[in-house]
Amino acid sequence: MEYYSTNHSTRNVSLCEAVVKGLAADRGLFMPERIPSLPNAFFKNIGNLSLQEISYAVANTLFGEDMDSSELKNIVYDTLNFEIPLVHVNGDIYSLELFHGPTAAFKDVGARFMARLLGYFTRNDKSKGEVNVLVATSGDTGSAVANGFLGVEGVRVFVLYPEGKGSQIQDAQFTTLGQNITAIEVNGTFDDCQRLVKSAFLDEELNAKMKLSSANSINVARFLPQMFYYFYAYAQLQQRNQTDKDIVVAVPSGNFGNITAALIGKRMGLPIKRFIAANNRNDIFYQYLLTGKYEPKPSIATIANAMDVGDPSNFARVLDLYGHSHKRICQEISGCTYTDEQISETLARTYKEQGYLLDPHGAVAYRALMEQLKPGEAGVFAETAHPAKFKSTVESIIGDTVAVPERLEKFMQGEKQTVNMPSGFTWVK
Repeated sequence: MEYYSTNHSTRNVSLCEAVVKGLAADRGLFMPERIPSLPNAFFKNIGNLSLQEISYAVANTLFGEDMDSSELKNIVYDTLNFEIPLVHVNGDIYSLELFHGPTAAFKDVGARFMARLLGYFTRNDKSKGEVNVLVATSGDTGSAVANGFLGVEGVRVFVLYPEGKGSQIQDAQFTTLGQNITAIEVNGTFDDCQRLVKSAFLDEELNAKMKLSSANSINVARFLPQMFYYFYAYAQLQQRNQTDKDIVVAVPSGNFGNITAALIGKRMGLPIKRFIAANNRNDIFYQYLLTGKYEPKPSIATIANAMDVGDPSNFARVLDLYGHSHKRICQEISGCTYTDEQISETLARTYKEQGYLLDPHGAVAYRALMEQLKPGEAGVFAETAHPAKFKSTVESIIGDTVAVPERLEKFMQGEKQTVNMPSGFTWVK
């Protein structure tokens, strides 16, 4: 299968080239030329399948033409060697806990999958040469990518992150690793970091001297595997006899890679009725739903920092999926926006009344379902990160101690190794 640019002004490329390049030459994002469907029989039997079996069936349907099936199966099974449980929270609302991977964040799956897929392609790349992976992060992306690629031969990773915007645990997960991981602390915002990464891909002199790739959700190998979650969520709902209801999925939305992957899953046949793109105060997409106008703005710092994005890259993919039709987008996606005070209130109330501890991002999506779920529907929200990654914030809200998983505690014992620089592209280059 070939991949085209959302800007439609450059040639189509192979999966290998889309993964290695990350960004199209015309600044567009790569999309598969067609979205194949899974058979109805697959969904009738999905409740009897494991996470790995489901994910391989989905991956093989999408990527099977482009690589050896046994290699793809190994990549999927190695990537998804942990559980993703669906936990009942309240009424017809379930939490899809995506924080059971190595860095306790939903991005572990996409980062690990991409690292192994890129490794597969570089091993078979006749041009050889070291690949330099650039990634901008507002929190969890950097840690997931850094740990996914740590020690991968032939790959160097540069993580650009805004100074003082992430939590201590989040930063420690990529600033203490060393080896083939370089952390670059930028005096600016996440949007500045994302702009610097995109500028690097478009700089002819830099690309002539270095083989660059991106591990942000602009890369097809990073965002597409995130659809595995939602197929598995449906399987677990089927096990609980909940699939006679209309399924609604709420996703805390920052750069929109996660919800875009879910939307493509729906195109492949996943029976989801509708989606809710849940925003914090960075409500660019919500305003688009209301007005039909997309107006990026500087990002605003919030307690749900991974969603602090003022110009979400994957909006281009959403537009492309729906043929740039505002009406069609609104038929399947609704939105909402919440302040820090509302997020805190939801987190505290849910912990007190339901005994379930949300993180600030999951709280946004959970509140969206509480307010928008209709009779006859079952809601699933993405709980995207372990609350301990925001320990001081969460503890101040609930008035209780948050236990830190051992795998996160280990990162705090490392020595910080960073390169500090201004937000100008010349410095990065």
